[in-house]
Amino acid sequence: MIRRPSADDSASGALRRRSVLLAAALAGAGLAGAGVSRCSGGGTASSSTNAPTSPEGQPPGAASPVPTLPAPVLWQPGPGEIEPAAKVAAVRLVEAFGTWPAGKGGVADRAARARALGIPAARAAMLATQTGSLTPPADAAVVRVIDAQYGGILSDSASVLVVCSQTTRTGSTISDGGTTVDVRLSRTSAGWEVTALHPARPGPARPLDATQRKVLADARIQLPPAAAADVRSGLVHTEVLDAMLRLAGTYRMSVSVVRSGHPLDVFGTDRPSDHPLGRAFDVWRIDGHPVVDPATSRALITAFMRAAAAAGADNVGGPVQLSGGTVPNQFFSDPTHHDHVHIGFHA
Repeated sequence: MIRRPSADDSASGALRRRSVLLAAALAGAGLAGAGVSRCSGGGTASSSTNAPTSPEGQPPGAASPVPTLPAPVLWQPGPGEIEPAAKVAAVRLVEAFGTWPAGKGGVADRAARARALGIPAARAAMLATQTGSLTPPADAAVVRVIDAQYGGILSDSASVLVVCSQTTRTGSTISDGGTTVDVRLSRTSAGWEVTALHPARPGPARPLDATQRKVLADARIQLPPAAAADVRSGLVHTEVLDAMLRLAGTYRMSVSVVRSGHPLDVFGTDRPSDHPLGRAFDVWRIDGHPVVDPATSRALITAFMRAAAAAGADNVGGPVQLSGGTVPNQFFSDPTHHDHVHIGFHA
């Protein structure tokens, strides 16, 4: 049975406590409230800038100032979420692991930040070894969660796909990047608890063809870092990219997940997902309106889903159950797709 949203006061209190714990941990690490955020959820390629070696007014030969990282900003669930406590538990750990001050990026430091969130020591130590692309080599880092969507939600388990941008500092160099983390959770008597992390592994970039270049250059297709890296890897099928371009002719799309950072199988089954095969993409925001928000027009979502089918998608899932279609079961809806539109292409 699917768990429906609850207004249980204890769950709300748990969310607040997790936020307070992480904020306290970041403040203690000297990161909270420092600098002005310049993170972007636009999915641009990583870039670097060097701090000036002789700032105006600085005596010749003086050491260059250490560049400032953006301030951490805690992600919060909006209205319309199913099981917001599961998303918050996943996001808070990603924020804690993906943000660190100078000298605090090691496994033991990550484990300590996980313990500060109330995660038992043994599990915190295990999870701290599973961070992968969330903890690139750097002196310091700040992560910003762009979106948290379900890779699957059942009564006692969940997959939350935490889509991130990240700013890192190595020496005097500031770099922008990011990743997506498939966070697995189980429901216990104490609430939702993180059990495993599966960070994205997009693969190395390859020479781009014309379609890939068009997708990456189209301002109406907002790709987060891991999704952009998927396109650059050459492992996303052309029919998927063609559908993106066709939809972008009418809509501005915020893509959450393409290939990497998604469960290998359809959650709760042994059926392979189209995403890791490079045959699907998910959209969490249409024309600036989050799919999960009850204020977003159902007519907009319905039109977008039908346009995705017209663009060639074999299966289109979202918060609205549509009828019709050119192939059997072309449209579907379930709690997992309450917060995004899935656009898939069978082999």
